[in-house]
Amino acid sequence: MTGWREVWHFDFLGNELGAWTLAFVTLLVTFTALPLAKRFISVRRRRLIGPGPPRVHLAIDLTALLVERTKAVFLWAVAVWVGSRYLSLAPRLERWLTIALVLLFWMQAALWAMAAVRYAIDVRRQRSSGPDTLLQSSMAVILFLAGLVIWGVSALLALGNLGVKIEPLLAGLGIGGIALALAVQTVLADLLASLSIALDKPFGLGDFLAVDAWQGTVEHIGVKSTRLRSLSGEQIIISNGDLLRTRVRNFGRMSERRAVFQLGVDYDTPVAALAAIPHAVREIIEATPDTRFERCHLLSCGERALQFEVVFVLTKPDFNLYADAQQRINLRILERFRAMEVNFAAAVPTGVRLYSPPSPAQDAGGQQRLL
Repeated sequence: MTGWREVWHFDFLGNELGAWTLAFVTLLVTFTALPLAKRFISVRRRRLIGPGPPRVHLAIDLTALLVERTKAVFLWAVAVWVGSRYLSLAPRLERWLTIALVLLFWMQAALWAMAAVRYAIDVRRQRSSGPDTLLQSSMAVILFLAGLVIWGVSALLALGNLGVKIEPLLAGLGIGGIALALAVQTVLADLLASLSIALDKPFGLGDFLAVDAWQGTVEHIGVKSTRLRSLSGEQIIISNGDLLRTRVRNFGRMSERRAVFQLGVDYDTPVAALAAIPHAVREIIEATPDTRFERCHLLSCGERALQFEVVFVLTKPDFNLYADAQQRINLRILERFRAMEVNFAAAVPTGVRLYSPPSPAQDAGGQQRLL
């Protein structure tokens, strides 16, 4: 018995062998228990959500997510710290252990904060009625700016916990920030413009934009630039600052499509037949699915033809549906006019002046000679 006591109190590297044993056992138990608890919570994350208000469900789910996002190196640091409480360490070693633990803690806190931000974005996306392309497009910008703030604050708090006076550091960062802002004004302007796009959400991924003389579908909204894919296939890169300084036409926000086309009728057509044309065109358009008739009038007497202007609305914005509806209307008009013995103006090579071919921007936007 005396021998065991002597072994237990045997001095080894400044601590009794019994203290080393307790520290080692505590470290093993802690590092075994914490990963097991993490794995248990991760596996049963959805089962932990019981009956209760939605806010309680979100809080439990977020807590389980944060536990799941805890790094193994942080668990090792906690286990080492708990085990070291049984030991009397040298001041220098104690200092290095404290520095490592503080840095790992604030690193893990930053990772938790970033996971919480992503979780909030996912919850917002799930609550939306459909695919939230606006939130998806601004997600990269939001995460970038959130990362700057979170990691910056974590670094300052870590330095403050280690005894570093952060007030002079903040003052120096303020002066340095002003100098840096003056040196990179263009980059900073684009960064602020990306923040404005993320908050205001004037367009999202998949929207077709017309920016000055350029047209294309939004592929990516970054921190500095926005990338469009043109109709001819090439990629158009526009800086966010330039994008907000110009006028942008967003065809992706169309809820319906308004179409205008003209009919050139021969001057020899009887007046009674001319008077019957608006009613005939109205019947044709109203019989076409997903269309709404607006008007059909003899608006002008041209040099070689009587010009009827027809306006209708397609209740769906898809351009292919518009093209199908326009084709059906054109064929029905040809059929009806032949039955009515109404002749189109012969000055037009095809004999029919139904509508003008759309430009590339009109093709993509689906609008044709809008009024």
